[in-house]
Amino acid sequence: MKRTITYHIKENEDGLRAEQYLRRKGYSYQNITQLKKMPESLLIDGVWSYMRTPLKSGNILTVRITEEESSPNIPPVKLPLDIVYEDGDLLVVNKPAGMPVHPSLNNYLNSLANALMWYYEQQGIPFVFRCTNRLDRDTSGLTVVAKHMVSSCILSQMGVRHEIEREYLAVVRGNVVPSEGTICAPIGRTGNSLIERKVDFEHGEPAVTHYRVLKEENGHSLLSLILETGRTHQIRVHMKYLGFPLVGDYLYNPDMEFIRRQALHSHRLAFRHPITGEPMEFTAPLPEDMAHILRP
Repeated sequence: MKRTITYHIKENEDGLRAEQYLRRKGYSYQNITQLKKMPESLLIDGVWSYMRTPLKSGNILTVRITEEESSPNIPPVKLPLDIVYEDGDLLVVNKPAGMPVHPSLNNYLNSLANALMWYYEQQGIPFVFRCTNRLDRDTSGLTVVAKHMVSSCILSQMGVRHEIEREYLAVVRGNVVPSEGTICAPIGRTGNSLIERKVDFEHGEPAVTHYRVLKEENGHSLLSLILETGRTHQIRVHMKYLGFPLVGDYLYNPDMEFIRRQALHSHRLAFRHPITGEPMEFTAPLPEDMAHILRP
């Protein structure tokens, strides 16, 4: 993957070394170390320069990112791929239910990573798979994938600072009361399980979920949920704690009458672009298997 990024140096940035400037833009020390190893990765007014070179107001700073190798051990596989948005720095993908994000022992050839490796192999472009907001295998909807090391670093930092707004849609049985609210309940592991989680006020990590009922139909409720934190299975555990577990959730509520996977969909993502800073917002409609539950 190759990417050229251009910055225009302002008056209040005069005198900063190139390395200092890039650190302020969100580049990590590792990013800068990697750039130093790439040929002619830093240019000032078109002239190859060092990271310690001072910048002047009006300079044009150019960063050239060159990644020649693809992710090892991720075979390219031709799979359905719904790309909602793509530019030189990131992709937003609408992931189907049943597709893991990363390959694993029992899902080595059917992941989103496999699909994207195929997508870029067909274009002859080396690609390192870096997913920013990981979704469970059976959760559908939007996820962000960085296309190079710098956008990956900045998006990860944004995630840690809770600067990526994530709205999910979920279906539960019954009428949720109260119809909106905030769940503040820490989440921890259940016993020795590597997968299952529970609300644990003694040992759990802080977790906050805002919910709102959007629709009630056919004995079920459609909810909007916005995360402040990103704990494993946060929505699934919090809704069970509230007394309204997601239908179809094999782990927390095996109510399979209408659907055979947890009725959870990553509906909306909003964030600032990691390179340009422009506000971005994407939505993915409710998938058919969830919409079907709500029809009388």
